[in-house]
Amino acid sequence: MATPRKTIWTLEPHSKGKHLVLQAYLKAWLPIISSWNKRILFIDGFAGPGVYEHGEDGSPIIALQTFQQHANLKHTDFEITFYFIEKDEARKENLNSLVDQLKPTLPGSFHIHIEQSRFDESLTDALDEIDAQNQRLAPCFAMIDPFSVSDTPMSLIERILRNNASEVYISVMYEWINRFKEHENFEKHLDSLFGCVEWRNGIEINNSGERKTFLFNLYKSQLKKAGAKYVVHFELFESNRLVYAIFFGTKHLTGCDRMKQAIWKVAPFGDFAFRGTHSEQLTLSLEFSDFTPLIRAIQTKFEGKGWIDIQQILDYVMSDETDFHSAQVKTKALRQMEEKGLIEIDESSRKRKKSYPTGTKLRIV
Repeated sequence: MATPRKTIWTLEPHSKGKHLVLQAYLKAWLPIISSWNKRILFIDGFAGPGVYEHGEDGSPIIALQTFQQHANLKHTDFEITFYFIEKDEARKENLNSLVDQLKPTLPGSFHIHIEQSRFDESLTDALDEIDAQNQRLAPCFAMIDPFSVSDTPMSLIERILRNNASEVYISVMYEWINRFKEHENFEKHLDSLFGCVEWRNGIEINNSGERKTFLFNLYKSQLKKAGAKYVVHFELFESNRLVYAIFFGTKHLTGCDRMKQAIWKVAPFGDFAFRGTHSEQLTLSLEFSDFTPLIRAIQTKFEGKGWIDIQQILDYVMSDETDFHSAQVKTKALRQMEEKGLIEIDESSRKRKKSYPTGTKLRIV
């Protein structure tokens, strides 16, 4: 998608999907992060005007309202700083106006900074100041949603991820990456985006599917080198056309699992649907019913391992090695596997059939 020329533009369905996942994840993330951190930072690196042409909320307003609801419901005493970055002056001023209208209803613990700047320049200056004062970045959720491949260097993402509780939510427009054969000036941007030059090895891959897999796997591995322990990668398709990919980087297994749960909650809309990247053509939605890929993944991972604890299966499914999440393990996979004789249960580790409490021992038949 090209960069919009207007100050306020029409909400595209793919942006709607991105926002739905963001909202669902923040609702799950906030109770966890605010329970043991009293200072939180939310960064929107490409904030936009805060509203779309027909009145739909932009990501900054969605974040403010989601955090406000949590603060009102839980009466928590955490302090949160919102850092909205937008390089277009007219869009920044429109966002400023919307935030000013909201401020009387927001908790006093909300501190909002709106800056007109490029994402990389603004955040680099902020992090340099933190380093100069010998301080640490607060636990942070950074939404990085550019219209192209510039201004989002891997070196900056690495600095965000130095805090153990920080997470990044990055959208990547594959059509922009795939233009490297057409535009020589894209090379320096892709060097910065990937944080390496190995992406050039994809130039000679003629098969488009194999080229995409190579480049996305490289980006995922670079995020892990930058400090993410888990990287959830999923893609939004319009019919059979890839629109964009999301990469979510975190150091925590629970965060990884909650992001996958958030993705599964977003039902397909129009011709758009999210797909996983571990199972071929796996459309993620609440209406999904064939959990054979999850069963096969568990079999492949644990066959021949003898007796295992159920937590080993849960940890595996929660991780970035699968497209599935922990809430699907017992009712959608293990129950079917037990009915079909695919697993054997140590009955001394549970009190009733087809239940899988903590401490359940089982093995793949």
